[in-house]
Amino acid sequence: MKKHLFILFFLFLSPFAFANISPDCTYNGIALHGRVQVVDYLADFDVQVVSFLPDLNVQKVSFLPTACGEWQFVDSMPDFTIRFVDSLPDFTIQFVDYFPGL
Repeated sequence: MKKHLFILFFLFLSPFAFANISPDCTYNGIALHGRVQVVDYLADFDVQVVSFLPDLNVQKVSFLPTACGEWQFVDSMPDFTIRFVDSLPDFTIQFVDYFPGL
């Protein structure tokens, strides 16, 4: 009985446990670098900031965000939009000073 409960529990939570960030640093076909705008509604991605075991390390940059995980926060003309959430994110991030990416 416990084995069956464990399997059901794992199958239920597995879609939420792992982000589907591909090795080429895209999620749902959108590259995870570039100009990013934080919005309250209708975001491309819901992200959660964590301090341990993130799906993506993010470095805030001032210009030319071309590498995986380099994000330039803007108020207009973004490459993609995000919304910060406390639960059920599309993927988790950790802000770093060096070595952004997967």
